[in-house]
Amino acid sequence: MNDTTQLPGGLAGSLAGALAGSLTGPYGGDEHGLICGFWIHPDRPTETLPTLAQAQARLSQPDGGYLWLHLNLAHAGALPWLRRNAALAESFDEAQQQGSRSSRIERVGEHLFAVLNDVTFDFAFDVGDVSTLWMQVSEHLVLSVRRAPLRSVDRLRMAIKRGDRPRSSVALLDHLLRDQADELQRIVRQATERVDDIEDALLAGRHSGHGSEVAALRRLMVRLQRLLAPEPSALLRMLSNPPEWVAEQDKQQLQQASEEFALVLRDIQALQERIRAVQDETSARVAQENNQTLYVLTMVTVLALPINLISGLFGMNVGGLPLLAHPHGFWVVVGLIVLLTGLVTLILLKATGRRK
Repeated sequence: MNDTTQLPGGLAGSLAGALAGSLTGPYGGDEHGLICGFWIHPDRPTETLPTLAQAQARLSQPDGGYLWLHLNLAHAGALPWLRRNAALAESFDEAQQQGSRSSRIERVGEHLFAVLNDVTFDFAFDVGDVSTLWMQVSEHLVLSVRRAPLRSVDRLRMAIKRGDRPRSSVALLDHLLRDQADELQRIVRQATERVDDIEDALLAGRHSGHGSEVAALRRLMVRLQRLLAPEPSALLRMLSNPPEWVAEQDKQQLQQASEEFALVLRDIQALQERIRAVQDETSARVAQENNQTLYVLTMVTVLALPINLISGLFGMNVGGLPLLAHPHGFWVVVGLIVLLTGLVTLILLKATGRRK
């Protein structure tokens, strides 16, 4: 390998050998798992870098801009390439092996290391539709890797293709955080509409079948709040002692993005309270219906007690049964059953009236 090229931001310069066989392929088709690459300059048109060979050339001459390389960690060649060619933070391997944990942004040497959880591209209001994005940000290079397609990253990619040019690598991270907040707000809005529909159904007396949906929404909101909220302590430590290349304006924008996240999280907490109230109301109505059903069954059982008792007594095949030879014995027994049933009904009605 050629080790002569020293790349800015701590990236090792041994890209030439690894990039010699890079292929120009479709989206995500690079042999090292490159999904997309961009060279971004605040005052020049953005360049699309479909291969890592072009990325290596640009990294050697950043010209005041920076690169964003987004890789697919599910690709077999992605992680080996990163380990060979990128000065990854020591916690990177540990973080990507842990899977989905709470989001955080922290300083590691002269880099910013971020673990960001996001909803998957095919999000369908399922608690499993959350995946993780790992990012390493330096002055001239942003590396991001993921295992599953993520919505916020796709929004950022499309925004850059439309002409957005974040002025710095930290501004790109800030853009992604704001996209995440917007996506989370959209999810909260859709969940709120579902809760509104369920509440309307409850008011109309139609609550059957909503219990599982309400429980799923509550689990989803709890998981989103736990995974997507950046750890405030890690962000505060980073903002209080950032790398020297981080501009003051970038620090302020990261702080604002964190505050926007906090607002969305408050909306999630409020929605959780509504969902909890809907769950309680649904449970109360189901319990009330069950009690009513049980009460009716109990009443039927008690009212049927005289006929069951008398029919059981007269059904015994033994000698000495009364009215056995009486010509009107059947009607006498029927009258006795009706009389006893009426007495039991009267007693139950009085007991019910006293209970009310």
